[in-house]
Amino acid sequence: MTNTAAANQTFFGHPKALFILFFTEMWERFSFYGMKALLIFYLTKYHLFSDDSGNLLIGSYAALVYAVPVIGGFIADKYLGFRKAIVFGGIMLVLGHIGMAYEGNAATESITGEITRDNVALQIFYFSLSLIIVGVGFLKANISSLVGELYVKGDKRRDSGFTIFYMGINLGSFLATLICVWLGESYGWSYGFGAAGVGMFFGLITFISGRKLLLGNGESTNPAFLEKKTVGIKNEYLIYLFSVLSALLFWQMVQNHTAVSISLQVAGGVSFLYILYYSITQLDGKARQQLIALTILIVFTIVFWALFEQAYTSMNLFADRILDRTIFGVEVSAGQFLSFNALFIILLAPVFAWIWPALGKYNPNTAVKFALALALVGLGFGALVMGINISGAGKVAAIWLILAYFLHTCGELCLSPVGLSAVTKLSPVKIVGFMMGVWFLATASSEFIASVLANIASVDTSNGLAPDLNIAKESYLELFQYLFYTGLGFGLLLLVISPLIKKLMHGVDKELNN
Repeated sequence: MTNTAAANQTFFGHPKALFILFFTEMWERFSFYGMKALLIFYLTKYHLFSDDSGNLLIGSYAALVYAVPVIGGFIADKYLGFRKAIVFGGIMLVLGHIGMAYEGNAATESITGEITRDNVALQIFYFSLSLIIVGVGFLKANISSLVGELYVKGDKRRDSGFTIFYMGINLGSFLATLICVWLGESYGWSYGFGAAGVGMFFGLITFISGRKLLLGNGESTNPAFLEKKTVGIKNEYLIYLFSVLSALLFWQMVQNHTAVSISLQVAGGVSFLYILYYSITQLDGKARQQLIALTILIVFTIVFWALFEQAYTSMNLFADRILDRTIFGVEVSAGQFLSFNALFIILLAPVFAWIWPALGKYNPNTAVKFALALALVGLGFGALVMGINISGAGKVAAIWLILAYFLHTCGELCLSPVGLSAVTKLSPVKIVGFMMGVWFLATASSEFIASVLANIASVDTSNGLAPDLNIAKESYLELFQYLFYTGLGFGLLLLVISPLIKKLMHGVDKELNN
């Protein structure tokens, strides 16, 4: 079959390759979220980490996961091409998840409070995380870019194609937080992490087996460079070698939270100074104002995601320690509550996609939507505050955490769909790639900030269990009250300045909201 004939073959009106990418991404997200949902429990219950240490480790890992795709995307654009980058990333992810399945010996705590841990198992765990960081760096950004390559410029199917693709992300997340968490908490951590690894293996096989359907999309734009040899080795193999070696750096960084914090601060400071320099020396009028508007929006997204990402740390531990997890007579494991976010996205995304255009001239501008997102994430924590306050001496009813996830998801749907689009439309053409990197850097920073905030509710534990229900409730109440006021406060601030931001956007706002 010729490429032309194959190109004309579609499935549900879209290129068949879209569904290869759909299932690849579904399984990759299955592995990612399945593993992430288990992390805080694995650290605090099995290796007996303190809340502080567990939160900061997750924050460092998540920050690197969101920062590294900037590098992986650059290498794919410049040298490897999307297809080879995705395959390499998938292999690294499979290897990382295999390592995660090794538990080693459980930590023990003596009568005097001295904790003995299996350091060999922990080092394998840290190195496995570093392999996953590299893997996500090569796969995450590039598979989304490859979806875009399936459609020619102006193809009206493009937006719906991305919608289908993102449904795969949420389906993978939903299944992972049900299956991997259940296996990990019910049968052993290795089963939960192992299931995540099996999912990633399925994703890799799916992508490799569907290569022909890509019809040449995603190939390197510089194949001559890849074939050229340096010190007797093909450049392509050198890229793989140095990428594997970079895992050694990340291996150390996930164990050094200060190093991650300093790196984020330096990168953030340099990025801000460059934006300032570029706007003063290279731009004027409309373009400068649009870049200023984008920078302001990015700053507020850091606040949103720092609150939203409590789901994997403080909210997870809250569910485990002081929530009555009985739903319709069945006890649900703590981590499985994370599935409500993905479920609500699947159910509500079509509603939000319909409601904004339906509002017509009353459709809120982008800054107002971002303000609503901040207010909604704050109100989610307000629901948890109310649940704690009316619980008396007992555990908190599950409905309050479900309500929190509902409000957080509504906030996510107000902000996330237009976020990346805003970057591409408000950035000057010459620095679109740089500003996309700044967006991911902001997300990375929010992940680390989220872990620092989670430590407000740090609870002293014995053998991984909260020693006193009421003490734990007071700690979480303090945190959730703080996050409630933070969300509402920043939401109100953004609402007040939204007319200014709208003015600075010079009509781009209308494009984003249609």
